[in-house]
Amino acid sequence: MSDRYAVIGNPVSHSQSPLIHAAFARQTGQDIRYDRLLAPLDGFEDTVRRFFHEGGHGLNVTVPFKREAWDLVDRCEGGALVAEAVNTIKREGGELVGYNTDGTGLVTDLQRNLGITVSGRRVLLMGAGGASHGVLQPLLECRPALLVVANRTPERAGSLVRHFHKFAALAVQGLVAKPYDALAGSQFDLVINATSAGLDGAMPPLPDDLFAPGALAYDMMYGRETAFLQFARVRGAACADGLGMLVEQAAESFRIWRGVRPQTAPVIAQLRGGA
Repeated sequence: MSDRYAVIGNPVSHSQSPLIHAAFARQTGQDIRYDRLLAPLDGFEDTVRRFFHEGGHGLNVTVPFKREAWDLVDRCEGGALVAEAVNTIKREGGELVGYNTDGTGLVTDLQRNLGITVSGRRVLLMGAGGASHGVLQPLLECRPALLVVANRTPERAGSLVRHFHKFAALAVQGLVAKPYDALAGSQFDLVINATSAGLDGAMPPLPDDLFAPGALAYDMMYGRETAFLQFARVRGAACADGLGMLVEQAAESFRIWRGVRPQTAPVIAQLRGGA
């Protein structure tokens, strides 16, 4: 019988993860079954425990449950310790172990797939929710010259920055929080949208001169031309969506579960319609 894995969320019917992991399994010769698992908004823990009680081996966790997953697991490894958010759960003996592969996925997509150097660059990260928690440590480890976290509620951005300032091993000297209305006059080499504003066609209030020459606008959403990417494109910035991040974080989850990291380029090409 194939080992069972799934992505759990609400909603989850749109998820590309089953297709991605099926491609990884074919590529690496792994015998797995990967499904979508819809959890009630008030029933995440019960759904997770039932899945593992019935023999499940691992879960990917998507919105809105990443923080609940951090609370649920028996212990955390790697970036999940700092992020306080879990997107990958692995059963190890009698324990549920939590990981966060979002940041690795983002940085790998930026640096390997898109050829973007983060070190020494000015980075703006928009949003202070779970997505930003998951990617902030790996971005800091790339040693940007400046990393500004902006949010509609400045208090949340400040809280996120203070949280990461607790970890002395991180390069946090260039990490600051700002409200959107304080960005006027600043320019950035990399602007990352980690908000969910694109779901309803909205975008954060950004100044027109935000993008430095040669800047990249990166939206973690994928599969649509968001208002943010439209805004950036008109102002001369290069643009990328989050599809590569999705595949790269999935590959890191697959490595955690199965001990082998699949090739991502053919899967990204397949999802983009190039294969």
